[in-house]
Amino acid sequence: MSASSTFNIAKLSSTDLDFQKKLTALLAFESNQDETIERAVAKIVSDVKQHGDTAVLAATKRFDRLTASSIAELEISYEEMQNAFNGLTPERRNALTIAAERVRAYHQTQQQECGSAGFSYTEADGTMLGQKVTPLDRVGIYVPGGKAAYPSSVLMNAIPAKVAGVAEIIMVVPTPDGVQNPLVLAAAFLAGVDRIFTIGGAQAIGALAYGTETIPAVDKIVGPGNAYVAAAKRRVFGTVGIDMIAGPSEILVLCDGTTNPDWIAMDLFSQAEHDELAQSILLCPNADYIAEVQRSMHRLIDAMPRKEIICTSLANRGALILVRDMDEACDIANSIAAEHVEISTENPAQWAAKIRHGGALFLGRFSSEALGDYCAGPNHVLPTSRTARFSSPLGVYDFQKRSSMITISEAGAQTLGKVAAVLAYGEGLQAHARSAELRLKGDLDEK
Repeated sequence: MSASSTFNIAKLSSTDLDFQKKLTALLAFESNQDETIERAVAKIVSDVKQHGDTAVLAATKRFDRLTASSIAELEISYEEMQNAFNGLTPERRNALTIAAERVRAYHQTQQQECGSAGFSYTEADGTMLGQKVTPLDRVGIYVPGGKAAYPSSVLMNAIPAKVAGVAEIIMVVPTPDGVQNPLVLAAAFLAGVDRIFTIGGAQAIGALAYGTETIPAVDKIVGPGNAYVAAAKRRVFGTVGIDMIAGPSEILVLCDGTTNPDWIAMDLFSQAEHDELAQSILLCPNADYIAEVQRSMHRLIDAMPRKEIICTSLANRGALILVRDMDEACDIANSIAAEHVEISTENPAQWAAKIRHGGALFLGRFSSEALGDYCAGPNHVLPTSRTARFSSPLGVYDFQKRSSMITISEAGAQTLGKVAAVLAYGEGLQAHARSAELRLKGDLDEK
């Protein structure tokens, strides 16, 4: 074993007296809002709100080293998107197309099954109540650029918006030094993105939220980004909707010791390679198997191009945890509420039934999380940092809004008017009470 392949990863046991304390420390992630970042973002967003295109151009020149005389020069045309798609190798074009088709098919089914058609019902007295579902008019999608390219993020954010019926999708993607990624542009073409601007950072979020002379304001902003993007999304929330504030990526593997240990080792690597703050945890009731996984990790690490990131991530936030049994593994999993939960066991459905909190569940040995990232179909934009306790994956429903529909019949007004009046008087709101009472038959007859 070479020196470079040696790394530390915490080994815990649920029977340790201080296990809960250690687990809590392992899971702790403070997304502290750095004051320096907050001040910088506040200034950028404020400048964009006040000065529009001029501020966006200045920030883009400063941070991405792009020189343009107008925002129009930073817009990607439909023909450029199409050419990027046509210019891909057949293998990449085919893979991207298959992924897009699967993501679209899943979200079309989701739309049908999640009440996107609205509903209504009529009561005995003729009162009609219901719900109208309406897509958002315009959505902004932020796609990270620079160090890495994420065509999968384009598909996962744009396709459900299109399926939901969003009329216009505006995409922003930073291109430092003017370097464009054809795979990202090709994904935008496939997903049906309407306009692309090669801008990023807090200035892009401000432009989408408030609009500029060239960039139209949107109703909601979705998509991941760095700390500056996250801070900007927090700042503009309320003016526009946002999807979520994403934390570091997470994988939690529940394994009964029957899966090839190399597979589990690589699944843990697959999240650790995202960045140094990513978290990879294994829960298993078999101590010998945990040792096998650890040996696999040491043997396989040298082949990983991002091994330094993986080693740092595993050393800082990773763990191999010995549990009493699979029931306890499920209890701990519910406490962790991870973004990705792999159940790599015999009869995985048995254990999936016990998992209440998880962004996405991957059932069975062949269901690697990596497939979910790219082409399985369900959305890979998932809640992190234990927010799976109360939130859900990005979906069609995130690009729609619901309006209540109320048609009160004359007969219904007689019953409901009296109820409303009593409650309104109780709250001291006489105009509310009289508004209801004026529609009662006694008042009408007096007219």
